[in-house]
Order: sequence, then C-alpha cells, then structure tokens
Amino acid sequence: MRPRATLLVLALVASAVVAPALAAPAVRAQDEPGVRVAVNARAGLEAVDAAAIGVNHAIWDAQLGTPEVSDLLKGAGVGAMRYPGGSYSDIYHWRDHTAPGGYVAPNTDFDTFMAGVRRAGAQAVVTANYGTGTPQEAAEWVRYANVTKGYGVKYWEIGNELYGNGHYGSQWEADDHPDKSPAQYAALVVEYARAMKAVDPTIRVGAVLTTPGDWPDGIVAAGDAGTWNQVVLSTAGPEVDFAVLHWYPGGATGAEVLAKTDRVPEMLRMAREQIARHAGKELGIALTEVNTSYGRNTQPGALFAADAYATLLANGVFTVDWWNVHNGIGTVSTIGGQPDFDDFGLLSSGTCTADGSVCQPALNTPFAPYHGLAMASRFARPGDRFVAAGASDPLVRAHAARRPDGGLAVLLVNQDPARAKPVTLDYAGYAPAEQAQVLSFATGDTGITTSTGAARSVVLPPYSLTTVVLRPATPVTGPAAPERPAVDAVTDRTATLTWTRPAPGVKYEVHRRLGTTTEQWGETTGTSFTARNLTPGTRYTVNLIARDGAGRVSWSSPPLTFTTAAPAAGPCSVRLTNTTDWGNGFVGGVDVTNTGEDPLDGWTLAFDWPTPWQQVTNGWNATWTQTGTAVRVGSDQVLAPGATVNTGFVGAYQGPNPLPLVFTLNGNPCTAG
Repeated sequence: MRPRATLLVLALVASAVVAPALAAPAVRAQDEPGVRVAVNARAGLEAVDAAAIGVNHAIWDAQLGTPEVSDLLKGAGVGAMRYPGGSYSDIYHWRDHTAPGGYVAPNTDFDTFMAGVRRAGAQAVVTANYGTGTPQEAAEWVRYANVTKGYGVKYWEIGNELYGNGHYGSQWEADDHPDKSPAQYAALVVEYARAMKAVDPTIRVGAVLTTPGDWPDGIVAAGDAGTWNQVVLSTAGPEVDFAVLHWYPGGATGAEVLAKTDRVPEMLRMAREQIARHAGKELGIALTEVNTSYGRNTQPGALFAADAYATLLANGVFTVDWWNVHNGIGTVSTIGGQPDFDDFGLLSSGTCTADGSVCQPALNTPFAPYHGLAMASRFARPGDRFVAAGASDPLVRAHAARRPDGGLAVLLVNQDPARAKPVTLDYAGYAPAEQAQVLSFATGDTGITTSTGAARSVVLPPYSLTTVVLRPATPVTGPAAPERPAVDAVTDRTATLTWTRPAPGVKYEVHRRLGTTTEQWGETTGTSFTARNLTPGTRYTVNLIARDGAGRVSWSSPPLTFTTAAPAAGPCSVRLTNTTDWGNGFVGGVDVTNTGEDPLDGWTLAFDWPTPWQQVTNGWNATWTQTGTAVRVGSDQVLAPGATVNTGFVGAYQGPNPLPLVFTLNGNPCTAG
C-alpha cells in the first residue's frame, strides 16, 4: 500500500543535518575472492520504453513543475511523470483544481504540471478521478489535454489503489460509490475507457490491479465472483490497454529489502498469467508507485532504486514511477554513516522535525535514490534491450543492456556494505573493445563519477552502483534481430513455436535460455519449430537468432516464455486448490486419486514449491513435511483403484504464491485433476 503524503508546504529552511556516525572500515578488494559476472548478449530480454524511468508528482508539492525541479528530473533521465499524486487522484477535480479534504499547493494545476513535463522532455501519466469523479469529468480532461491544449497525454489510469476502499476491510482510498466491489469498479472502468477514447482514440487506458503476492491479492470477499484481479480483468480487460501495479517491498534491514527484487520475475509472470486467463489478451504493465522501507534517503535506497528499475524493466514493465519527488521528513536515523530522514522523496523538502532539532539539507538537494534513478537511465536508455546477466556472488546484482549502435552496458550493484568486490566480466555473443567507460556512485558521493577502465575487470566499492559502458571491438554486423516468436501449441512434452517468414538466405536458430547461458534446440529456414522431449510442468524461455549465408549472426529476438502441461497420463491424479486466502497465507486442499489398477498400501505424495518463500505450516489427513522447497505428504492408509483421498494444509507465503504443477505419488508422475 502507498504511504500517505506528509508534505504540505515546501519551504526553504536552515540546512542543519544529523552528524554522521563513523562507518565501519571497508574490506579491501584484494582481500576478497573474485566475482565472476557472465553476460550473454544473445539471450535477449525486454526493450526499454521511452517512459521507463518515471516519478510521481503531487498537487500538495509546491515545487511541482518549477524550472529547478524539472531540470533536476531531466538530469536524472526521467521520462515519465505521474499526476496528480497517489490517493489525491481520487479526490482531485481538474477543472477547478480542488481536492476536497486535502491540501492543494499554489501553482500545481494541470497546465503547470505539463509545463514541467515538457521542460524535462518527459511524458505524462495521468490518473483520472474514480473515487469522487465521473466518466464525463475524465473525458473532458482528455479533451482539454489532447484536443484543446494539444499536450498529447498518452497514458491515463482510472483511479488509484481502489482495492483500498474498504471492500476488503482496510480503507484509505476515497470511493463515494455505494458499491465498492471489484465488479462495480470494473463496470465503471468500461464506462470511463469508452468515454475517454471517444474523445481521443489514441490514448491508452489503465485499470488498477492488485500486485501478486501483496495484500489483497488472492482474497475473495463476500459476494464477489473471484479475486479483485479476476473480476476486474474479466469485465474491464477487453476495454483497457494496460494494468497498473504498485509495489512497496517491506524489510527492516538493507539486506532484507535489497533481496526483494528476486521476487519481481515471478510477480510479473503471475500478473501476465492472470491477464491472459481473465482478459483474454495481452496488456502492458505499468508499475506507477514504488519505494523502499529502509534507507529511503541513503545508499540502500539508491541500490534498491537502480536494481528494482533494471529488474522491472528487463521483465517488461514499460514505466516504473518512484514515489515521489518531494514528501517530507520522518523518523531520522543514521544508516551507513549517512543521515537518513525517512523521506519518500527523491529531493529534499528542506523541512525539519517537529521540535526543530534536525533539518534536512537545502530544498531540492537530491537524495541517494535520485542518483539511483540517474544511474538506471544512463545504463538502459530508450530503445535499448536487456540481455541476460548474472554474478557468482549473491551480493552482486548484474544487469546488461545492448544498444542499437552496437554498444553494451553492464550495471553492477554491490550490496555488501563493508566489502569492495573485484569483478571479472565474461561475455558471450559479444566482443568488447579493451577500454570502457565506467560510471560509479558510492556511499557519500553527491553525483555519478565517470572514468575510463577495462572492459573485463572492475572493482566495485562497498554499497555502490557501477555501470561499464562498452564499445564493440569490431563493428556489429548481421541480419536484423527476429521478432518475438509465438507458441502455437503446448503439451506436456512438446511445444510448437511460430514466427514470421525470414528473409531469403536466412535461417533461424532456436535457443533455450538457462540463466545466463543458452542451449541450441535446433534450426530451420521455415517459420515454425517443434521442441520435443520436454519436461512436464516446466517453464521454458526461448529466443530466436537469425544467421545468414555468410555466417553473420543477429542480436536475439525478445524472449518467449511458456510452461508445459502436467503429465498427460499416469497412475494417479492430483488436484491442489487455494480454498481460502488472506494475503500472506492460505488453506490448500489436495485431492489424490488412484487412477491405476492396483491398490496402494500406503502412499507418499511429493511436490516442490515454485519459490523459496512458500511454506507448509501444518496439515491434516496425512503427515506433512517440508525440506527446503520440497514437500512430502505421507499416509499409511490403503488407496484403492478409483478411490480419492482428501488432505489439506495451511500455507504461508511472503511474495507471489504460484501453485505447483507437478506431483508424484510413490514416485510415479500424476496427471492434473
């Protein structure tokens, strides 16, 4: 859930700050074992959108749209600005620039906002008022923005966090509709989308979804036909163009928070799975609010910002919008020897604690996460495409992006607060020139430094961001990169991939991606390929590479990910369902059927959780145990042919909660019930 705004009026104040504590001495790089970073330039991920690096602006921020702030955001590479500010969106009326029940700062109207957007060279993401507004009010806003003023605002959300309107118990979002169910929200989203697109058919409209793994995802409230996402997507999915998610990963330490980016791929995979199942089409994904719970103004916040943006964008989110530009002082502490003001803003609001004992630095001074966004924007630029990268040390995060001009950039995040890390970089599918540009942002820095370094080795300071920008040793030539393949048919053992017809003299290679490595499945000059001997219930990611008659190789296509079905035949059948969910735990029901010809004198069911954060806490009608992600369910009872036994459990999760697909009974694969 989004934190509440605390800033009312920004004012210049004296810049007294907390005296920093002495930081622990860093361990020298030569005392550390070397870290290997692998980059596979042919294992393509997703492309970077022009709106990728985004921020939130709020109408209670008196600095909104000012030249100084706009120039600072432009300097950080910000390409998108969201307005009018979180929950204020559902009380804001754009015509008279009012927000009944909330504070509106002077000179923060829509035209002022758009002037700042244009000065920064960015684009707007506008949230229409659902909670206290109407489809007609939203349509008139589109008309004013895009017809009257010619602003060309492309992205429009319908409301903000409407699942927080009290329907699930917690209430922070304004919603005047008597019916606060997801069905009512979905029905009105359809009205909003149709009214707004009648004015400007070129706009893109977004609907609010719950983030997989975050409350209230998975919960079915009384009277609802399903979860929020299921109901909203089933009705509104065909009418909208993108899904809106928010993400505030919790954690009491830097290590806890920084590890949460590991959950992003599963979170987005589940969101896309829900979209495909219930909307019946693909939708873009916008993550229009994100922030951290630890080190909001210091180096942990910068590391989280850069790593989170890179991870989200590599997995196909088209805009990531930091909450927010200014916010206000909170509980002051010292983190890593630096004063942290517990301020959600990228820039200082120049405010003080209530007793005046501690003040922030001067108004608009960038906090560390600002430089995290700046590093992310310099690493991955609009039009670049992410490629696979990984590190041998879990405290070093690696991201890589290829550039249309043949360049390649590698972002390295050292999450160790005390140790420098010597890194050796290995490249597959790319031959870099010996020298590279090296960008760095370390603890206590006030900006990103630039130097010249080596392409294959670099030392990462403790708690730092480093980007290595490479040029090819020789010009990159070859066929055009193929488009993303489609999956035409999937069984438990096979998958047929299709694509558009290649140019004459070009053949396609089909490569499966395994982390940072790839294996070639086969090649063809045709437009389809059937992969065989696959493993049931397994997720596969593949890329296409084009090779011409001269042996020149293209960049890879965007990735295709698919999951094979459960075994088509077996002597048993298993059905696992989530019967009751409360946001971080659930009751699971399991039906085990003996479909074989012989009775089972005792049985053991086995499956693995898809993620390490899922856990069985207790079970019944059998003996339940879990080791790591492996779950075993045993019983001494006889299971006759054709008989079904029901068992169940209470499960806990601290992130996305995908259910397992593959089960064995006494070692034999089971079909899905």
